[in-house]
Amino acid sequence: MQLNTNYSNVNDSYLFSTVAKKVAAYQAAHPEKKVLRLGIGDVTLPLAPAVIAALHAAVDEMGKKETFRGYGPEQGYPFLKEAIASYYAERGVQLKNDEIFVSDGAKSDLGNILDIFSKDNVVLVPDPVYPVYVDTNVMAGRKIIYANANAENGFLPMPDYSVNADIIYICSPNNPTGAAYTKAQLKEWVNYANAKGAIILYDAAYECFIKDDALARSIYQVEGAKTCAIEFCSFSKMAGFTGTRCGYTVVPEDIVKDGLSANKMWLRRQTTKFNGVPYIVQRAAAAVFTPEGREQIAQNLAYYEENAKVIAGTLRALGVWFTGGEHSPYIWFKCPNGMKSWEFFDYLLKEAQVVGTPGAGFGVNGEGFFRLTAFGSKEVTAEAMERIKNLLSK
Repeated sequence: MQLNTNYSNVNDSYLFSTVAKKVAAYQAAHPEKKVLRLGIGDVTLPLAPAVIAALHAAVDEMGKKETFRGYGPEQGYPFLKEAIASYYAERGVQLKNDEIFVSDGAKSDLGNILDIFSKDNVVLVPDPVYPVYVDTNVMAGRKIIYANANAENGFLPMPDYSVNADIIYICSPNNPTGAAYTKAQLKEWVNYANAKGAIILYDAAYECFIKDDALARSIYQVEGAKTCAIEFCSFSKMAGFTGTRCGYTVVPEDIVKDGLSANKMWLRRQTTKFNGVPYIVQRAAAAVFTPEGREQIAQNLAYYEENAKVIAGTLRALGVWFTGGEHSPYIWFKCPNGMKSWEFFDYLLKEAQVVGTPGAGFGVNGEGFFRLTAFGSKEVTAEAMERIKNLLSK
């Protein structure tokens, strides 16, 4: 027996686990202090009433012989896939039901999709980046190269034709920086991927925060994307499903290499290794797309958008450089006084009892930057930013 030695190349602790341990240690030493958390991107508002009603109805169905359901289709029930396809059609994107695969979340699929790709592929990820993109490929032993995202390019790196890559990760709006690509910018990436015979793994988990028509909510709004891009999306941030768990992945039938269909390979992988999302959860997800669900969820998203405005407004008043917040629940800002990311994390926790996420945890280019999330409650967000304003105004 031999273990996968690639795991020795992965950081011992996931970024957010390290943050949690530091906060727990501080609270143990200072139980009298009230700690405010704007670090992890977890939602705080409850599920929408339409979603709860659908959950209850589905649970009742499972309690009756005539409506009970056992194993479902691994790739998702038709009623949910049809709702997702209609959602895309509103943006002019036509998808076949067989191109949509329902899952328990984007994070799972972003890691599992690698099963259909050779270990010899070279992976291109932006830096800073969501740690899962890097860690899953390190675990598999793939070579990883980086596209420099920095303040100069607005944390939106563009393709370099002198660089050869096989798998390209793009997240827009981006986690952690909150920066979002325009359709014109994504067209350049699509052209690059098609020219190189590469695949784009496009993380659209935060597309619901985009309001500007110039920005892409799906990479399939860009011509040519269906031959080179797989898109991942989630109900976690859109509808508060972080604990309910549901997402979906779109694998176009047009992605074919050496006679092999990525769509058919993913279907084979899922039917072998995945038994599908629970029926009751899929009914809840379908309720997201009903008129009632859409209206209620829009109210929740507006709540988080107001939090983002509070965070951005405070930083702007303090003269702190930042990006994100306008089309994203994340605000990415430069640490004051030349502080390092973890140094500022400790300073903020000790002096103001506010928790954020150090940029260095997202990559080399994240050093000296810090991420705050708008997913906290209105009260916590307001109090946290008041504390930060008082601290940085000294």
